[in-house]
Amino acid sequence: MDDPSTQAFLLACLTAGGGITGYARTGSIPSIAAGVTVGALYGLGGLRQRNRQPYGVELALLASVILAGSSVPRAIKTMKPLPIGLSVVAVFGLYRFGTLWNGRVMA
Repeated sequence: MDDPSTQAFLLACLTAGGGITGYARTGSIPSIAAGVTVGALYGLGGLRQRNRQPYGVELALLASVILAGSSVPRAIKTMKPLPIGLSVVAVFGLYRFGTLWNGRVMA
């Protein structure tokens, strides 16, 4: 589980699955659009990392920034479990892929 590509794939499944679930429960088009888009970014980042192609870490970091930008303010405002959970996922991604990106830039 220490492999960053596996973590990116896990985050892809969580975010895309969450978007699909949000659509199934409430009929929310923004939920499915955002969830699948962020999930696709995580998935593409994980795929590029696994194949040792450039910009894999950057794509996963971008997905984390987008997710954090939308979920953290909502979590602070509403204090509801779903935005808080999304914020935890986003912060994990920011830490994991930000650390990897920072290590590459500094090296």
